[in-house]
Amino acid sequence: MNKIEELKELIKEHAFIRFDQTSEEHPRIRNTWIFDFRMILMEPRASDIIAELFFEKLKDEYPFQLGTLEIAGVPLAVALMRKFHEKGYPEVSAFFVRKSRKKTGLLKMIDGQVHEDKKIILVDDVMNTGSSFWRQIEALDSLGFKIHSTWSILKYRDLPQYKRFTNRDISVHSLLTLNEMTETLGDDVKNLEVPTPHSFEIIFDREWIFKGKNPALGLVFQKSQPVIDGDLLYFGTDSRDFVALNKHTGEVAWTFEVGTVKHHKSVFSNPVIYKDLVIFGSYDGNTYALDKLTGKQKWVSMEADWVGSSPAVAPDLGLVFIGLEYGLITKMGGLLALNAETGKPVWVDRSHTALTHCSPHYIQKTKQVVIGSNDGTIRLHDAKTGKQPWSFTTFGSADYNLKTWVGEIGFSKGDVKESFAYDPVHDYIIFGSIDSFLYILDRKTGHLVHHFKCEFGILSTPYVYKNVVYFTSMDKRVRAIDLKTFELLFENRLDDTRIFSSPIIIKDKLYVGTNGGRLHELDLKTGTSLGYFQAAERITNNVIYDQAENAYYLPTYANEILKLKRKD
Repeated sequence: MNKIEELKELIKEHAFIRFDQTSEEHPRIRNTWIFDFRMILMEPRASDIIAELFFEKLKDEYPFQLGTLEIAGVPLAVALMRKFHEKGYPEVSAFFVRKSRKKTGLLKMIDGQVHEDKKIILVDDVMNTGSSFWRQIEALDSLGFKIHSTWSILKYRDLPQYKRFTNRDISVHSLLTLNEMTETLGDDVKNLEVPTPHSFEIIFDREWIFKGKNPALGLVFQKSQPVIDGDLLYFGTDSRDFVALNKHTGEVAWTFEVGTVKHHKSVFSNPVIYKDLVIFGSYDGNTYALDKLTGKQKWVSMEADWVGSSPAVAPDLGLVFIGLEYGLITKMGGLLALNAETGKPVWVDRSHTALTHCSPHYIQKTKQVVIGSNDGTIRLHDAKTGKQPWSFTTFGSADYNLKTWVGEIGFSKGDVKESFAYDPVHDYIIFGSIDSFLYILDRKTGHLVHHFKCEFGILSTPYVYKNVVYFTSMDKRVRAIDLKTFELLFENRLDDTRIFSSPIIIKDKLYVGTNGGRLHELDLKTGTSLGYFQAAERITNNVIYDQAENAYYLPTYANEILKLKRKD
């Protein structure tokens, strides 16, 4: 038996798994079969055969370097590299690209050295749509490296379906295709057709990218969400700069530098526009209002020690609301109402028993403002007076008491970090918590109407659209719940990386960004993928749409803004 036939038998015996289509054991598996090559990549005989076949096919490309994506590709790349060394070809090295940048230590996205003078061959166990390879290509492209080719043990599709690779002059190689496994595994195992139009296509072209300086790569959560007004796009950065960009070119129109901060926390606040002002908070403890055309400071409020909250404007009342954080054990968080024209305080609530990073939400219909805090308490206020008709405490914070709390001061087990969605049809206030629950409250009474438990916490803002609430969670899923029946309409796991970004609906399409750097376009009713865009860094904020330009502006957590145009 030759090596390729022996490999087929090893795949059949150890890596090929067939499921009963009616089985409830694996409800998320769409095919009746899958391949799990990790079952043989750690076995010496199969690993050696694969490496030997790779050597025979690609030795003429020497010298080169191997790149792969964690985790399954790592033992494969090591085996291939060692085979070349055994054969007397020492100039083969390897590296791997992380699914998302490491959060601690050296904050690396790539482990191992990438050499500028060697061609790069990306390797993986299987190649279906090619999306895993594309993550590596975008990350390496952002660093100035060109990919020579891709190689996989098993390729699922015919070569013409990989045009996005060949259009970039990237060769596509594999040991086997599904068609070559049909005789061994069964008639239903054959090369896949394109399932639906755009189901795995990149649907955006990048028009320009702005890269801010000194990003705080160890801080992974929502940062400053850009806002567009006229020809300018405004957002804050980790580097103390608040920036206004020309939305057409990506060039800097003006910058404003905030005060000194600690631990790289600077402007995480989402700016808002009020008349001729752009207003935002900063971790230097101030809330700023700048002239939106020149960046000149109009007023500043110095009420807090830190401000991570984003302002909410009540244009009908001429007020701006923002959450506060204090460094005193007796005064930790609160909500401030300011005169939007002058920055003078109108009223303030300093009763929060933990830090308040949460952003308030103004309900214009009832002239009320709602805010959450790290103490897990939701407070509804009369927007004019600050009077509080009710409060609600999350499940995770039910036992929180500042005097007896044993955990980290300023935080509870039911923190509410982000903002709220309001459903005017049913008069619901909707939000998520770090305790993993989505909460739906009656606005009049503050009583709990419905709750839904995720596997991990929610650090994003829900989105209400046509009697449905869409929300994301750190359990790597996007979900939709019918607000009439509270039926779970769908839940879709994305990228196998955590999700901090909030969902948003643009032109009847649902968009969600992930820590894998991927912006997904999803069907509103089913949550199925319609296409995506791959960025090099984590996406922790939502994309925004500018109707005037018919353009999408995508922030990443690395102080970047990308202007995207849809391919169609």
